[in-house]
Amino acid sequence: MHYFVTGATGFIGKRLVRKLLEREGAVVYFLVRKESEGKVGELHEAWGVPASRAVPVVGDLTAARLGVAAEDIAKLKGRIDHFFHLAAVYDLGADEESQVAVNIEGTRNTVDFAGTIAAAHFHHVSSIAAAGLYEGVFREDMFEEAENHEHPYFMTKHESEKIVRKACKVPWTVYRPAMVVGDSRTGEMDKIDGPYYFFKLIQRMRQLLPPWMPTVGLEGGRVNIVPVDFVVDALDHISHRADTAGKCFHLVDPVGYRVGDVLDIFSRAAHAPRMNLFVNAALLGFIPKSVKKGLMAVAPVRRIREAVMKDLGLPEDMLAFVNYPTRFDCRETLAALKGTGIECPNLKDYAWRLWDYWERHLDPDLHIDRSLRGTVGGKVVLVTGGSSGIGLAAAHKFAEAGAVTVICGRDQDKLDEACREAEARGHRFAAYPADLADMADCDRFVKLLEEKHGGVDFLVNNAGRSIRRAIESSYDRFHDFERTMQLNYFGCLRVTMGLLPGMVAKRRGHVVNISSIGVLTNAPRFSAYVASKSALDAWTRCAASEFQDLGITFTTINMPLVRTPMIAPTKIYNNVPTLAPEEAADMIAEACIYKPVRIATRLGITGQVLHALVPRIAQIVMNTSFRMFPDSTAAKGAGNGGKGQLSAEAVAMQQMMRGIHF
Repeated sequence: MHYFVTGATGFIGKRLVRKLLEREGAVVYFLVRKESEGKVGELHEAWGVPASRAVPVVGDLTAARLGVAAEDIAKLKGRIDHFFHLAAVYDLGADEESQVAVNIEGTRNTVDFAGTIAAAHFHHVSSIAAAGLYEGVFREDMFEEAENHEHPYFMTKHESEKIVRKACKVPWTVYRPAMVVGDSRTGEMDKIDGPYYFFKLIQRMRQLLPPWMPTVGLEGGRVNIVPVDFVVDALDHISHRADTAGKCFHLVDPVGYRVGDVLDIFSRAAHAPRMNLFVNAALLGFIPKSVKKGLMAVAPVRRIREAVMKDLGLPEDMLAFVNYPTRFDCRETLAALKGTGIECPNLKDYAWRLWDYWERHLDPDLHIDRSLRGTVGGKVVLVTGGSSGIGLAAAHKFAEAGAVTVICGRDQDKLDEACREAEARGHRFAAYPADLADMADCDRFVKLLEEKHGGVDFLVNNAGRSIRRAIESSYDRFHDFERTMQLNYFGCLRVTMGLLPGMVAKRRGHVVNISSIGVLTNAPRFSAYVASKSALDAWTRCAASEFQDLGITFTTINMPLVRTPMIAPTKIYNNVPTLAPEEAADMIAEACIYKPVRIATRLGITGQVLHALVPRIAQIVMNTSFRMFPDSTAAKGAGNGGKGQLSAEAVAMQQMMRGIHF
């Protein structure tokens, strides 16, 4: 049996050729562009056959008679039993010109070529897109009934199939696969398409929320998904039947799913929060087109939409097809496959393989240099409060990654010790004494940075002061609030605002502010500390909006409890779950690499949600913890002694709410 295949190097084509070559004595001729001849050896190796069984034919889909040389046409004439046309643009985001050139004119050239070489049978792999946005059930014997196919992808699929039906001079069969995804046995896929566009959104939800938390998904029309192995097996079997001429076969899932069901299936496969509640996308249909068009004409709305779509990797037209209205009958296909064991598997049974393969091989983040060295290597990084604790651990990370690492602190002896520790590890710090609670010293320090280093590229505002004392124990200690605000807020702002002009001039810069989980949970006994950090958070949100288009970005880290000298006076923290400074430094490195708006733990986010949705209940919970945990002896003015004994209930609560300040 002799075959000719276009699109043999594509996702479906490569697997179909391998399947055809499994037939005894099969020889496959396949179209290859001249500039791709160098890849033929790899194809032979992948197919596991010699060149005599998989023969390349140099040509071009967009040229008359495929641009195949006359001598090759002569060799092929009358020898091809089955001609498979798979070459096409399968991409919603492709421009109309390229889709017309390949899908329509390419098909016209292919049909003409098949007639020229007198192929015995022509098999055209079309798509369910040929039906357009048909309202209702589209049968396999329907074609002219297609409607709403103005979009270039739908239009070119419909027109290419029309060419086969009207102009093909040899017996033909049409196949309309549904949305083709990876192999149901291995998950293998070669590109991001169809449901894969939503994987990044699902991944983000998994990172932010606990898996048990119900979330709101988008409900819409039906979506039909089939794995590539089913499509190839069905194509191979049906094409060799004797009764297929002039027929069309829908290679679809007989069940089909609603869009919301598909999102929920993949959320489960990703161990992400389940989408239990759905908003019907059809509601958007009530918005008049004129209103939508007017909104898109507003620059901020357009920028937001473009930013969201780009961030999630969604093509511009994706949302237009969320309410896909068509279902597909496949009785001819089911009858042709009856008794063969070839059937479309249930998406729920192989979705986890698709997700696993995507996350290991196709996730766009895998192909971006996300290393700390790639981010800060050769750049100037300032870590305030870098002589101990979190700041010192972060400074070591930056220096090891090749950054020009600048640290500052009030204690010269601690700075010297930090520098000696850095040298022992094989790197260096540039250390400067500075009292960031003194505004004049902040100005001096900023001027020094400009003179010595030309400003900074990354600023980590880590220096801070924490006070754990109940308000009722602070009536005569107003200075606690003043000095906490002076360093945590005013000192931080003075340095940041001093360095921002230099960042703006270079149109690049990233500011990382170390805030607290207490800002999200409104932790009792930390009113002075939380208030100062909340002020910084609010200023950062305003600044991020103002500098968004100037290349300056900001990240707020709502840091959970970390074992540093800052918490040493509170003896009850001796046996509670805390982060190590190195773990906190990892969060700072993540902030510099990915530049998110906020980094917070799931517990912190949960606390914020509770305070927003059920504030009275949240207050009761926090009040219970307030009464459960005593003031430290230092806060009571009795020195730093004491064992800080806790009740069994307090210990249990600490374990449940790891990282929260009590």
